[in-house]
Amino acid sequence: MKPLSQRTLSLCLLAGIASLYGCGGIPKQAAAPSEATVAAHVQAATRAAGTDLGEVLTLCKPAPAARAGQEEMEKGLRALIGKPAPPPGRAFDNLYFVGADWSSAWAIDTSEGIILIDALNTPMEAAALIEGGLRKQGLDPARIRYIIVSHGHGDHYGGAPYLAQKYGARVVMSDLDWTMTETRLEFATPIWGAPPKRDISVKDGDRITLGNTSVTLHVIPGHTWGTLASVFDVAWQGKTHRVLLWGGTGFNFGKDIPRLEAYGASTQRMASLSRSEGIDVMLSNHSRMDGSQAKLEKLRQDPGTPANPFVIGQPTVERTLTVMNQCALAQRDRFALMP
Repeated sequence: MKPLSQRTLSLCLLAGIASLYGCGGIPKQAAAPSEATVAAHVQAATRAAGTDLGEVLTLCKPAPAARAGQEEMEKGLRALIGKPAPPPGRAFDNLYFVGADWSSAWAIDTSEGIILIDALNTPMEAAALIEGGLRKQGLDPARIRYIIVSHGHGDHYGGAPYLAQKYGARVVMSDLDWTMTETRLEFATPIWGAPPKRDISVKDGDRITLGNTSVTLHVIPGHTWGTLASVFDVAWQGKTHRVLLWGGTGFNFGKDIPRLEAYGASTQRMASLSRSEGIDVMLSNHSRMDGSQAKLEKLRQDPGTPANPFVIGQPTVERTLTVMNQCALAQRDRFALMP
């Protein structure tokens, strides 16, 4: 067996990955990759998706083996940023959507200020949608104390330097993704500008606490090696619900089998966490994946409803993670079959 690389060793130290995959980088599976294993994973994902998780199931579509070129990436990015933004909205008593059509931003209102999760693509978006959205919801953006960046791609950190400088907010990212943004960005474009300067660096299981609210941060390698999942409590009509905000979903990194294996391990570990902590709400930082815009519209139509549409229940959270897991493994096997 070849000696483990530093990156592989770091991943194996993350809770759950060693037990799920072993530290040799070879996933535990019953059969070698084949067209049959791809089909089996897609079928398992389809069963788990049922009739309500169709958007998540799109992860099972074949992903490109090569990343998009710079010109193609920037053209697509401008088109996505150019889409009309949805209105901001309250998802729970203490949680607000202040994002764009494509990228999401979530604001947790605590007794001592606001914890913002992700900061959109650009300072212009941050000013119009995050600052403007908070004000429309009756919140003062000057109360932003922390900006948790879910992973080191510009559609989530683009507005962070602007907000941090204006309000003195601290910027939080995983140590792995801080290192990525400081060395070699996976996706670099002047549309996003420079990433924020290293501030608060977190590891798996670290917490950010502000007033009456704590956010536990779990490193979930896959979308990037240092993607974060945020777990925290929200309230609705006197009841507390537990949220898992998944910080990076798509397979936009090309033919990288170890990364897909890590993604699969991350989904299994978070499924176990959802059971142990009774997580009954799952959010994304791209609203297409969690249906947040439609759910917010339901709340606008019936703001006093006891049946909050964001509360999907722990079994559905686990089904969502199963779909993501099986689609990642299907894609892994597709790539493994390529020459």
